[in-house]
Amino acid sequence: MAMEENVVNTKEETLKKVMYALIAVAVVLALVLAYIWYQKSSLVNELNIEKEALTEQMISLQHDYAALSSDNDKINAQLDSSREEVSQLIERIRKTEATNRAMIRKYEQELGTLRSIMRNYISQIDSLNTLNHKLTADAAAARKEAAETRKHSEQLSKAVESLSGQVAVGAILKGRAIRMDAYNASDKVTDRSSRVVRLLTTLSLVENELASKGPVRVYIRVKGPDGVLLTSNDQHTFEFDGQPLICSASREVDYQGQEVELSIYLNGIEDYMKGIYTVDAYTENNLLGSAELMLR
Repeated sequence: MAMEENVVNTKEETLKKVMYALIAVAVVLALVLAYIWYQKSSLVNELNIEKEALTEQMISLQHDYAALSSDNDKINAQLDSSREEVSQLIERIRKTEATNRAMIRKYEQELGTLRSIMRNYISQIDSLNTLNHKLTADAAAARKEAAETRKHSEQLSKAVESLSGQVAVGAILKGRAIRMDAYNASDKVTDRSSRVVRLLTTLSLVENELASKGPVRVYIRVKGPDGVLLTSNDQHTFEFDGQPLICSASREVDYQGQEVELSIYLNGIEDYMKGIYTVDAYTENNLLGSAELMLR
């Protein structure tokens, strides 16, 4: 009888030990689960903060675009298009989960592209404003000088001599509103690198009565995201600042002192990679301007 009681006591002690061990394991598992939950919550909070910061940057950029204005209708139309793109991007960011890190990184890249485009707009607007102010000041100075020269023939000869250098500078042909777009096989504008079959550069030669009249050839040099110049099979060279340069494409127009809009296609490029493409437009005497294009 005593032996049976000892056996029972031994089993009870064993069961107690097992129970205590199970309780200890449950406590450890609970602690591990709590730690994992805390880590996950911290990561989600960090991603939400990162998303909020990106949204704030986009809203700030939206305000910057809203503050831009120009007297040029073409630039205003481009600004309206970029403003709409910024608004749509803000909505996409707000609808995207913060945990979708791939999309958040993509939106960050698009933010950088839109900032680069805005800097180009600012440069174009500043150039136009500077040119307008200069032309206004030159016109006022010319009228004043003309009135004075009617009375002072000797002063006229001196004024003409001093202005000869300024006239030479004013005769340089300038460009504005340069832009580059990508087209697919259906002749539609696209920003997908895999669908691009050609690039189109558009710009205007500014009105300038001082510039030489007649045929003017405009050259473009297009570089890919890797900095390599894009050229077709019939590549040509031109002289600029006494140095030969290879161009991607060119076109000749008849310039008679009035503003001329022109387009230059770049065909024959087999593959386009993702990234930012740049275009520089030249005549043999001057750099007309630059623009960028983002392909994804």
